[in-house]
Amino acid sequence: MTSDRELILGKLKAVDAERRRRADEPELGRKVLALKAFQQARFTRTYADLLGSERYGPACRFFLEELYGPKDYAPRDAQFVKIVSGLVQFFPAGVVETVSSVAELHALSEELDSAMAAQLREDRIAASDYVRAWQAVGRPADRRRQITLTVGVARTLDRVTNPMMRNAVRAMRLPARAAGLMDLQRFVEKGFDAFVAMHGAKEFIATVQSREEAFAAAVVAADLADASASTAGALAALA
Repeated sequence: MTSDRELILGKLKAVDAERRRRADEPELGRKVLALKAFQQARFTRTYADLLGSERYGPACRFFLEELYGPKDYAPRDAQFVKIVSGLVQFFPAGVVETVSSVAELHALSEELDSAMAAQLREDRIAASDYVRAWQAVGRPADRRRQITLTVGVARTLDRVTNPMMRNAVRAMRLPARAAGLMDLQRFVEKGFDAFVAMHGAKEFIATVQSREEAFAAAVVAADLADASASTAGALAALA
């Protein structure tokens, strides 16, 4: 547990450092919020079919609303920090692995968002602005890692979630409320509910991975000085 605890706390500290940096640099903060909204809108378009699916919609919304977006996750993160040292004792087995993956993804996404926002001229973002910022930041290994972590969160939830686990998590509501951990409780419940309802996430996971890899490749390859079909396609995905 010690290594898990140190990893989670380290990643949450990294997220907090990004928040403090943006508070100290209001212009950067505004650009980050605009970037998050822009990317969330892109995700909504990319996964419109999954969002409209009875089977996959809840899981897709969990990722869009709870793992990435302009929402303020600070209260939930503070509860993560509060509970990490006793995570194994407080929550059922399997939750710690999910939290660890989420913390690493959260930290990397926040770092990349700050880096991209620093490349933006203003907080009104066009598709070409987004492509320029992505390409200026580079860091292809981190982009691949971001996709790997996203897929990893889904795989972990798919592996550890079942009706028995879901009931065990639900049973934690009263102690979570007493401990002031309801933001964390709601997050865990929403994730488990979504994956129990899916009855297997293999297709969902494969779809997310293939689309995100294709999108990243298209943005990297886009040449804004060239009106080629590939560049037009990359921009269309962001329009």
